[in-house]
Amino acid sequence: QVKLVESGGGLVQAGGSLRLSCAASGRTFRNYAMGWFRQVPGKEREFIADITWTGFSTTYADSVKGRFTISRDNEKNTVYLQMNSLKPEDTAIYYCAAGVRVGMYDYWGQGTQVTVSS
Repeated sequence: QVKLVESGGGLVQAGGSLRLSCAASGRTFRNYAMGWFRQVPGKEREFIADITWTGFSTTYADSVKGRFTISRDNEKNTVYLQMNSLKPEDTAIYYCAAGVRVGMYDYWGQGTQVTVSS
């Protein structure tokens, strides 16, 4: 079992930045691929970014490519999402997820709200 807790969300003006964190506890964090997703109420969950357990490979959705950066610190059992040049359409609840490989996520956090004002 892996428990994931997101933090770092909040209200920011368009063009601003936020850094989300996802702290993991339970089974060995370094064994898991990690992903970030977001969801707006009434809409489907959207993939944002993922990172392999080594941290050597990352993937981004086109909507965030060049603005968001995913990273991980296996010593701190934490994955990060640095979000720059935020837009109002980035407003959503952001979730982190863990799985044995990217795209196969078994564990989810409770989410953190990000609101970008225009």
